[in-house]
Amino acid sequence: MDILIIGSGGREHALAWRLAQSPECGSLYCSPGNPGTARLGTNVSLNLSAPETVVGFCRRENIGLVVVGPEEPLVRGLADELRKYGISVLGPGADGARLEGSKEWSKAFMQRHNIPTARFGAFGKRQLAAAFSQIDTMQSPYVIKADGLAAGKGVVIAQTIQEAKAATQAMLEGQFGMASERVVIEEFLEGIEVSVFALTDGKSFVLLPEAKDYKRIGEGDTGPNTGGMGSVSPVPFVTDELRQRIVDRVVVPTLQGLREEGVDYQGFLFFGLMVVSGRPYLLEYNVRMGDPETQSVMARIDEDLLPWLVGAAQGQLPPGEIRVSGNSAATVVCASQGYPGAYDKGYVIDGLDRLEGAVAFHAGTALNPEGRIVTSGGRVLGITATGDTLRAALDTALANARKVGYTGRIYRRDIGHDLT
Repeated sequence: MDILIIGSGGREHALAWRLAQSPECGSLYCSPGNPGTARLGTNVSLNLSAPETVVGFCRRENIGLVVVGPEEPLVRGLADELRKYGISVLGPGADGARLEGSKEWSKAFMQRHNIPTARFGAFGKRQLAAAFSQIDTMQSPYVIKADGLAAGKGVVIAQTIQEAKAATQAMLEGQFGMASERVVIEEFLEGIEVSVFALTDGKSFVLLPEAKDYKRIGEGDTGPNTGGMGSVSPVPFVTDELRQRIVDRVVVPTLQGLREEGVDYQGFLFFGLMVVSGRPYLLEYNVRMGDPETQSVMARIDEDLLPWLVGAAQGQLPPGEIRVSGNSAATVVCASQGYPGAYDKGYVIDGLDRLEGAVAFHAGTALNPEGRIVTSGGRVLGITATGDTLRAALDTALANARKVGYTGRIYRRDIGHDLT
């Protein structure tokens, strides 16, 4: 089967790495891909804003499955267009993608279906006074979110009421463009986060390994939020009892709610959870796999994943559960100095040929005119390793992260330390 993966980051490289190991995988294409995916298949340049070009490519190359990695094409309805032409695609249509495309809509969905979540209010540009009044009724810290897609950067956790109001005003005045034309102001939940992933065909579902990611740029969970500075899987505090509670209170009600509202959802569904005194509360949905959690999750899949993805896309998941390795996996992200703010690009990356016992998943890399791999993004590489224990996996990932060299390289040395 020939496969097309949409996207260019570490998530897509990790998916390509896993699918390329399938005996059923024929030609593997990535659009636009990156230097890492180019070593597994063929990168192709397709205009994702013009679905007809993707449709045309799939028809010419007889693509058997399209896997849409990032959220933006899904929110814009790419999966809908592909399905119109009978192309098998893993990813929800635009109606299902609203779960991530609008935080206000997703929070209202949680309320409609009695899914436990934090108290919230949503406000537009002309409702600044009402937004401030909402903040006045809440206790510190304050969670301020841009309603739309903001590349993982549209969340501010403010410690003071002044910071909360300033963040709210900045967003409503256009800090994130159209994504922050409306904001969601949430009650802060004190607990520990975990990422849970389901693969669904619209009727049934199967869980993938859970993971924990680390969003803050600085060690000790300090500084601004990023798209993710590392991840680990499994998560030791997720017991069988807690996992079942998450399924019963969050996963099943979500999928039932989608069916009740006429949404035929086929693809990955991410649940960003806060566990408070053993009780799961849903913070947010993603309509795709998380990044950098995907890197750690894919490292633990212990069987051919392709039949599962094909089954979900075609509305018929295989029976049973996905086989998962008993090993632990850890991912340490090497980023660019200045991220998540402004950063320079184009620095030559050395050391990738010296990695031992780890995989470098490319996230923000490119080739320069001399054919050398250079930095091109805020998150540059995800160094992923496995081990018999979480500590062993972390030690190997960190040892290999130190081997990677480029100007302005930064990474967190404390990924997973709160769990070991």
